[in-house]
Amino acid sequence: MARAKAKTKAVKKVTRKPVKKAAKKTVKKTARKMRPLKKTVVKKAARKVAKTKPTAKRVAVKKTAVKKAASGTASKAAAKAAAPHKKLPATQYAVQLVGPDKLTLNASKAVHEVGPYGVLARIESVGLCFSDLKLLKQFDQHPRKSGIVSGIDAAALPQMPSYVPGDKPTVPGHEVTCVIVAVGPKVKRHKVGERCLVQTDYRWLKTDKSNAAFGYNFEGGLQQYVLMDERVIIDPQSGQRMLIPVDRQRSASAICLVEPWACVEDSYVTPERRGMMAGGKLLVVAEAGYKIQGIAESLNPDGKPAVVLAKLAQPDQLADLRAAVGMTVVDIEYPKTLEPGVWNDIVYFGTDPAVIELLNDKLAPGGIMNIVTAGKTIGRAVEISVGRVHYGMCRWVGTTGANAADGYKMIPADGEVRDNDSVIVIGAGGPMGQMHVIRDVCSGKKNLSVVGTDFDDARLATLGAKVAPLAAANGVTLKMINPNKQGDTGTHSYHAIMAPVPALVSAAIAASTPGALINIFAGIAATVKHPIDLDAVVSKSIFMFGTSGSTIRDMMIVLEKVQAGTLDTNASVDAVSGMAGAIDGIAAVENRTLAGKIIVYPQLVDLPLTPLSELKNKLPAVAAKLDPQGQWTKAAEETLLKQR
Repeated sequence: MARAKAKTKAVKKVTRKPVKKAAKKTVKKTARKMRPLKKTVVKKAARKVAKTKPTAKRVAVKKTAVKKAASGTASKAAAKAAAPHKKLPATQYAVQLVGPDKLTLNASKAVHEVGPYGVLARIESVGLCFSDLKLLKQFDQHPRKSGIVSGIDAAALPQMPSYVPGDKPTVPGHEVTCVIVAVGPKVKRHKVGERCLVQTDYRWLKTDKSNAAFGYNFEGGLQQYVLMDERVIIDPQSGQRMLIPVDRQRSASAICLVEPWACVEDSYVTPERRGMMAGGKLLVVAEAGYKIQGIAESLNPDGKPAVVLAKLAQPDQLADLRAAVGMTVVDIEYPKTLEPGVWNDIVYFGTDPAVIELLNDKLAPGGIMNIVTAGKTIGRAVEISVGRVHYGMCRWVGTTGANAADGYKMIPADGEVRDNDSVIVIGAGGPMGQMHVIRDVCSGKKNLSVVGTDFDDARLATLGAKVAPLAAANGVTLKMINPNKQGDTGTHSYHAIMAPVPALVSAAIAASTPGALINIFAGIAATVKHPIDLDAVVSKSIFMFGTSGSTIRDMMIVLEKVQAGTLDTNASVDAVSGMAGAIDGIAAVENRTLAGKIIVYPQLVDLPLTPLSELKNKLPAVAAKLDPQGQWTKAAEETLLKQR
């Protein structure tokens, strides 16, 4: 199980004994011992130099000696703090996804060797997520499981054993708290002993239809140790770390649940683009009888598009477009032959559904299609990529008028709920739905009403009990509805969709009031198209949007609340597990047998999936540490880890 001695010199390590006999020797303790030692050595060096006459040269020598003594003492103490008292294991327990619907518990997966840029972490806790289920079903077809196409030197990727794109087996799990136990010699920003929250979303590392992510095309947290690479886990634009240091005052479960709460936050606060992309690619298509209007007003103040192509029916349209953009416009004959997936803005003056369906495939990630109908109607539902609203952040907007600028003006600044909104959370009884309901109720908006729907009465009852006091305190009208029993849920101005079912998007459009926002939070597969009533979208100015993952900004907002004690993410916990029950936990997510979050503790090998409601009979000492409402706590976590 031990590594070769020659290789242990290549990295700085600190290791921990098994959970049953947790080591108590820490970097903090060593640092305390360092202080008096440092002072003694520094004083001795100063006294030694002081015996000579204080010439200018000797004063300089004295200062140098003192500095060397202090530096040497600090270096020795730091080395001692980082030095291992036991070698890391060569193998570990891990849950691996080896194909669609093929999960296996590997009892002897290798603990990867730490290379020059490697950061090895011991996993404390992992929250299971519905996104794990989407990866389970789609495997190599998931947009985040494909290979990286930009954002990093391609030659570096083969040096990363945890990079597993395509059909390579991966380790799921992206809601993670971990402790760094080893770093490579070229690592500069991460230190052994740091406890961290993992930010999983590498948005600058582009895949064909999305971006790279921890727990997808990089191995995730459902294993006892995970290897990361510093060239991946630092945002090159902002310089921010993807491993966010956290204190030890909160439970590992509370910290790892910051990630899903941050994903919820991201869906509300991500800014929307409200005009043409500066430096982007613009495609304009116009049918006969339409006048080119609103293009100049839609240009970005930061700059014009880099490329403008057009398929126009009349010569005057081309002249008007060239005048509007003030640059060369390339007139094309066949839009069908244009490269797909690269056009940041597509403005269509027309209503032909076949043309809209053709142009749908040309949109780039983050692209906007703006349909200018000028009083005409499309006449039938149009097959559009509803999955790309969430994973690709594509947007479909439009206007019944003749001015393209009005289509852009209907886009809100972000996806936040508004004063006077009538909110409906569809699928509210699940873990993420609960978070949305709680967030909306506590949003501080005036005259707000919130409806939560689910087909499971027990889930609705659990949610209602949690949220009713919050709704009363915030003056929010709250209602729980089972559509199977209570029928029509009415019309609403804000829809949050928790299930990846395209038909729910169509239903939300039909049940929308004018100006409604539809938050497609659930990740419908990016390849999925569905017939959408764009006439209703355009005529009622309905805005469909979605986001995937979260940013460091979102995580810091939530983390600050958790560490300040103003948000208890443990309120979401419904069950705990070790590695033995992790696959059963994913099945529970799929079968919706538990209302809240499942926390896996990878260092506990033999703990089966255990709902909190069963702790009293199975682990009474742990049950005794739950709070008066039966919710998970740090004390319960500590007792569990000690007992097992």
